Amino acid sequence: MAKVKKALIPAAGLGTRFLPATKTIPKEMLPIVDAPIILYIVEECVRAGIEDIVLISGRGKESIERFFDRSYELEAELEKSGKTELLERIVKIRDMANVISVRQKKALGLGHAVYCGRPVIGDESFAVLLGDELMISDENTPTATEELVALYSDVGESTVAVMEVPEEDVSKYGIVDVESLGTNRYTVKDVVEKPEAGKAPSRFALPGRYVFTSDIFTYLKETKPGRNGEIQLTDAMTDLAKNQGLLAMVTQATRYDAGDKLGYLQANIELALKRPELADRLKAYLKELAGSL
Repeated sequence: MAKVKKALIPAAGLGTRFLPATKTIPKEMLPIVDAPIILYIVEECVRAGIEDIVLISGRGKESIERFFDRSYELEAELEKSGKTELLERIVKIRDMANVISVRQKKALGLGHAVYCGRPVIGDESFAVLLGDELMISDENTPTATEELVALYSDVGESTVAVMEVPEEDVSKYGIVDVESLGTNRYTVKDVVEKPEAGKAPSRFALPGRYVFTSDIFTYLKETKPGRNGEIQLTDAMTDLAKNQGLLAMVTQATRYDAGDKLGYLQANIELALKRPELADRLKAYLKELAGSL
């Protein structure tokens, strides 16, 4: 089975939930501790053996591209001042992957954003990672994308990550109708975009990690605009599931909705608690704060 060597990251959204901060800063560049959200996403790709990152960007997103480019002045200053650890980290970031930028000229939905990557993806299988969804794994645990790539390599079918959510939250997500295959794997029969509570086919939601064969482009091309005039990826996924097959799995990763204010704050706190230089002081502060509430 051919390896998955390309990933697509939709990053053209306006980030309205974080205005006014995102008026001039892409939401993908908001920091989690000391690294932008987009870096966590790209590092997840790299850990899965992916070499080419297709960034679907929009107007005002140029800082994402610059982040993964060479910074001559900064690197020279770090070298001159002997800050070798910081220099090594900066060099590692710019050399970790090939970042290819494709402009989505008009926001027509997630399905349209994915279809914009077709000229670069071609006929290859590829991963899709949403730029405001963090899926964090320990170093000795496979990332969500690693798990999906491994399953794809085993069976040769498109596969997506799912997570179980409370009934009252199903209207926030794409929800899959599934049939269990055992061992945490499922066959997807249908995908419904943000169903009303009580009308969802299950409580398995899509947290923004996918591996598709290039067949998804065929169905995206034929998908008609739906809610708000947008082309929904979930509609194309339903067609893919019914014609080529689609699998789902619950991953081991911890998910944070970094596009939501509370989720963003939770990610900062919990990831900071994993940092040896911050953990003890942050724990002490949180205990003190909790005691004063």
